Amino acid sequence: MDIRQLETFIQVARLKSFSKAAEKLFITQPTVTNHIQNLEQELGTLLINRSGKNISLTDAGALFYKHAINIINSCEMAKFDLSAYKGSVRGHLHIYSSSVPRKYILPKILAEFSKKYPYVKYTLNNKDSKNIVNSILEGDTDFGIVGAKFPSNKLKYIELFVDELLVITPNTKNFSKPNYSTITIDELFKEKIILREEGSGTRHILEMKLKDKGISKNELNIVGYIEDVETIKELVSLGFGISFMSKRGVADDVKLNKYKAYYVEDLELKRKFYFVYHSKRQLSPLNETFKSFVLDIISRNNNG
Repeated sequence: MDIRQLETFIQVARLKSFSKAAEKLFITQPTVTNHIQNLEQELGTLLINRSGKNISLTDAGALFYKHAINIINSCEMAKFDLSAYKGSVRGHLHIYSSSVPRKYILPKILAEFSKKYPYVKYTLNNKDSKNIVNSILEGDTDFGIVGAKFPSNKLKYIELFVDELLVITPNTKNFSKPNYSTITIDELFKEKIILREEGSGTRHILEMKLKDKGISKNELNIVGYIEDVETIKELVSLGFGISFMSKRGVADDVKLNKYKAYYVEDLELKRKFYFVYHSKRQLSPLNETFKSFVLDIISRNNNG
């Protein structure tokens, strides 16, 4: 079984395209087709459904996909160990994170990791928690940092830190109470509310906590669903409505009087952030090293 065939199969499965896989691997499309055909011939089964422009895995292909990833990662681990032995760990880390840890937690982790492994490069992608979990389950990435748990027996969640959601409001006479005092749930019903997009950890936690109180989000006067946190903050500061934000994420703006921040009476909005990874998959060597590094930081923080 040729390693190049496995790499080609994985890219076709991920990108659902022979031409995109060829472009990704810097080979020709006929070479991609040849690799897949030879692999299917050796295994004695079809791995990919070819129906016009639609590409999908057969049942056998889906079963083989996880083994292909493990084989490739095991080979990469051998190369990685040799590089580490020679004192030259290199590679490119692709990290998916939701907005709060991306801004307030990951920079410290990456700075510390970079001191130990100075030749590693990084791409940091912002995704909401649900999309990160889906990317892990679908094999697009090995791990991520999320603000909500989406249960699966294939995933392992390790708590990173605890945060809390606050209501942010325009800094106007309509909101005269001091910052970090409380407003009531009834007061929320009177205001226009901006929420994050579906899949956001912030929105997921808010909906769960409201549901615990017997309140549906449909009872709120929701005027918009917006993905970008900074856009929501700007809209609130301009008086467009109120919203829910991480306490860590609003502290500086509150000091500058850009908007005001309040707790909600009788509504516990604390939430946890997690490092999540696929518990049943062999990680790539660099990803395994980063995962171990993060888990070691968590362990040290918990014990100290």
